[in-house]
Amino acid sequence: MVGDYLLSKGMVVALDNEEFQLLKIINEAVKKMSEGELLQIAKSRKLDIKEDIYYEIIEKKTASFIAAACKSGASTVTDNAQILEFVHDFGLNIGMAFQIKDDLFDYGSGSIGKPTGIDVKEKKMTLPLIHALNNATRSEKRHIINLVKNHSHESAKVKEVVDFAIAKGGLEYAVKKMNLYKEKSLEILRKLPVNDSRNALEALIHFATYRTK
Repeated sequence: MVGDYLLSKGMVVALDNEEFQLLKIINEAVKKMSEGELLQIAKSRKLDIKEDIYYEIIEKKTASFIAAACKSGASTVTDNAQILEFVHDFGLNIGMAFQIKDDLFDYGSGSIGKPTGIDVKEKKMTLPLIHALNNATRSEKRHIINLVKNHSHESAKVKEVVDFAIAKGGLEYAVKKMNLYKEKSLEILRKLPVNDSRNALEALIHFATYRTK
């Protein structure tokens, strides 16, 4: 995994240069990413991931990595604890938005992306499908779970799952949640001084939420 490699490399560099603040940031991110991976593995076996668990998984697996990257960069130019916390929270929120956007590509069409069903094929429960199942009847839920569990290798069945998530409003709901995290990250940016670095972070927000691939 690229993220694991980069964090490990970063730890070596920080240790060599005796940059213990940076080492602490990276170490915490590695710990959270490992916890997120284990949680996803444990829950995916039963396909019983609820919305709160989904957020916990992506916060630990993706958002913690981006938060660590943001905070690490800031720590090289300031030791202001409040600013470092702002930057960390910014990275956490934009990381959440980034991952939700990534999950949308599996179900989206048009401006969002071509539906591929890769997550369904890998039996990953992401936000569009989780929301759709939460708004399904008992029989619909049982049927869709069966398709994901036992027929995810069949293209027609995967398409049925994708169509189900779309019909139940899964995409619209996920976009709404993504935008909430985007707004949180923008609110945090407004607490920071206006400069080139803040402008770059604002550009990161737009990339994360408007990208088409």
